[in-house]
Amino acid sequence: MSVNDPFARRPGAANFTVTSTIVPEGAALRPGQMSARLPGGKDACPQPSWSGAPGGTGIFAATVHAPDAPTGFWHRAAAGIPATVAGLPESAGDDAGSGLPEGAIRLPDDARAARLLCTATPAGHGPHRYFVVAHAPDLEHIGIPAESTPAHPGFTMSGHALGRTMPTATAEPPSREPYT
Repeated sequence: MSVNDPFARRPGAANFTVTSTIVPEGAALRPGQMSARLPGGKDACPQPSWSGAPGGTGIFAATVHAPDAPTGFWHRAAAGIPATVAGLPESAGDDAGSGLPEGAIRLPDDARAARLLCTATPAGHGPHRYFVVAHAPDLEHIGIPAESTPAHPGFTMSGHALGRTMPTATAEPPSREPYT
């Protein structure tokens, strides 16, 4: 589906395997992956693992994007993950920056939080998709400041994409009052 797909017009890239023990492809996010502002929410980032990346991959990046949010929303971006790393633990890049391998950077989300801010779909907005993306560019270094926006690594990697894979999860929080 290309509706609100931030990667639909990017240059083609080989697919490789991304799995998660927490969020299987097409499944709903678990309550822990919901915003801590919702009942049962913990802002716990999905755990991705990857394999079969194209030869020549220099680094990896991992992002979580919600294309169905009213303006689209980048929930997570970690870049500069060494090519020898095959995944990230749940909630890597939390408030303390734990779980990210040496050399990797976490970028603030679209709310400028340095940690993962999980789904908080507006009341009555219906289900949203969440693209849990692993990127495999031919870059040895991402070369961007850690305070960059999540769009910055995507722009930097766009002409260097050897591989990209995009498992999709969904979420529709319980009814609640809109944020004030």
